[in-house]
Amino acid sequence: MVDDYLERQDVEHAILRGQIRKTMTHDTRGTRYQIEGSTIDGRLIHVICRFRDEGSLIIITVYALMEDK
Repeated sequence: MVDDYLERQDVEHAILRGQIRKTMTHDTRGTRYQIEGSTIDGRLIHVICRFRDEGSLIIITVYALMEDK
């Protein structure tokens, strides 16, 4: 997140207002989700996450999508 200049608020914003773009079910640890959403300042990011059995969300990785130059 540091290299992409992302803050916790950006990740929360993307999760709450974004969309699930991919569901990855072939993982013995559980289903993973790729969420695409925007940061507070409008940049697109992907959040890879999964739910624990008790319902809490584990964020695996977050990255900003590259801008076309």
